[in-house]
Amino acid sequence: MNVGDKMEHLKRYNEWKAYESLDEALKKELNELSDDDIKEAFYRDLEFGTGGLRGLMGVGTNRINLYTIRRATLGFANYLLGEKIDGGVAISYDNRKDSRVFAIESAKVLAYCGIKSYVYRNLRPTPMLSYAVRHFDCAGGIMITASHNPKEYNGYKAYDKTGAQLNPHDAIRVVEEILKIENIFDVKTLENDLIHYIEDDFDWIYLEDVKKIAINSDEPRSVKIAYSPLHGTGGPIIPKFLTKMGYDLNIYTPQLMVDPTFSKTRSSNPEEALAFEYSIEYAKEIKADIVMVTDPDADRLGIAVKHNNEFMLLTGNQTAAIELFYLLDEKKKRDLLPKKGFVYTTNVTTDLIPRIAKSYGMDVVTTLTGFKFIGEQAEKNKDVGAYMFGCEESYGSLVLDFVRDKDAVQAVYLLAEISNVMKNRGMTLIDYLEHIYKIYGYYVEYTQSITLKGISGVEKIDKIMEYYRANPPVLHQKKLLYMDDVLKGIHVEDEKETKLDYPTSNVLKYVYENDTWIVFRPSGTEPKIKIYYGTKHKSIADAKAFIDGINQKIKQDIERIE
Repeated sequence: MNVGDKMEHLKRYNEWKAYESLDEALKKELNELSDDDIKEAFYRDLEFGTGGLRGLMGVGTNRINLYTIRRATLGFANYLLGEKIDGGVAISYDNRKDSRVFAIESAKVLAYCGIKSYVYRNLRPTPMLSYAVRHFDCAGGIMITASHNPKEYNGYKAYDKTGAQLNPHDAIRVVEEILKIENIFDVKTLENDLIHYIEDDFDWIYLEDVKKIAINSDEPRSVKIAYSPLHGTGGPIIPKFLTKMGYDLNIYTPQLMVDPTFSKTRSSNPEEALAFEYSIEYAKEIKADIVMVTDPDADRLGIAVKHNNEFMLLTGNQTAAIELFYLLDEKKKRDLLPKKGFVYTTNVTTDLIPRIAKSYGMDVVTTLTGFKFIGEQAEKNKDVGAYMFGCEESYGSLVLDFVRDKDAVQAVYLLAEISNVMKNRGMTLIDYLEHIYKIYGYYVEYTQSITLKGISGVEKIDKIMEYYRANPPVLHQKKLLYMDDVLKGIHVEDEKETKLDYPTSNVLKYVYENDTWIVFRPSGTEPKIKIYYGTKHKSIADAKAFIDGINQKIKQDIERIE
């Protein structure tokens, strides 16, 4: 940090110190900051990216708090007004500390700007926010959540009128409006009749559409399900729905209560085994067949399946492959496949998804990471062909596109049916996955996340990306076929460059022989860099061993980058 930067962060700190009407809790925190804390809290404005805001809660311009939320909402409101996008704004929120407060404050900012809002009376999942945008014909939406991040985080997702998260172009326009707001403390709010509340009976309007997913709805219900919402938004929705649909759903009740501290789980992320620790113990006690765990805003789903009397965790890639294969295979049996249908995936998701889709005659659309891109493409193709399925590796899928974001409620319902049908056929989901592998090959993927916090972490991530931009990983006995540098917008193959049809993003993808690939991507929502691996081998064990060897080498190389 140079002297100019140092003066800037101290200037911001002193401005907050001088503001007499500062929220009392934030004022107390401000007075207790160390010098290092001050740097971290004030060295920049919390960045509004394509995913909106996400960061640590607390005092400062680089934190999620009352003032940064109000400023973001005013920027979003001015964008909507400037673009003359008609309609109100739907708002929902999760179980995190101050999520409801931030949601109401957002509605008050909109009200001051003359914009109507539709706010859920109680916490509800991200997909239900997307649904409300479409149902009320809104101009956009706001979801207050940090998704699967730890309890210290919160966030702000902005949605367009289709119910998808803002695409990069629109997000940049919102950023431009935010940057025009010079005084973060001068954002006006108003509580009036422009603020409308969505009551709990709206749940069944949404759930009536979820019911349309069912294919084998008449199958006898034999599967026993253990479920946890991890203290979040799935709790008010999923148990009552699956129970009404006739499933034997058993809730791990300690994780049912709404709790911003996540006191009864060691992880709020269903991508991590720790998130299943207690619910699997519960599943063993009640002799359940499957464990389902949704993240705090219920857009992601993780599952563990009992197979040979042991519970096995499935990855997001494996779960998505099961969902897609079942949907297409069962619909083909009933002659329900359309002449033209689209399956959506991302450039870090398993190659098994396009293999399955193409084998059933579906068109495949591959986007960058983030369901905002899938939602955007689904909107473009809505009159071209049928939406069939969308997924990404990070435990998110969308079965039907009456919402335009990941939807764990839909995923729970579909996987309840699949596991039930398989049990009636004398199979587990592991057996079913093996059946899929035998048809298409053994695809294995792995994601290595390296957390690098603070100012130095941001600098290290930049150095890592630049290193691999200049030095593609060398794999033993696997030729590099091509690379995509999404930041530069180029595809390089046989030493020839062609233009990539992707939005600009700091992503590198290297594709090798035998369905093997590596992607380097800094997270847009967390202080980490993610390295994604994919390959296909003759067995799961061989594929895992191969990826582990590559990963260990790359981690060692990264440690040496200075």
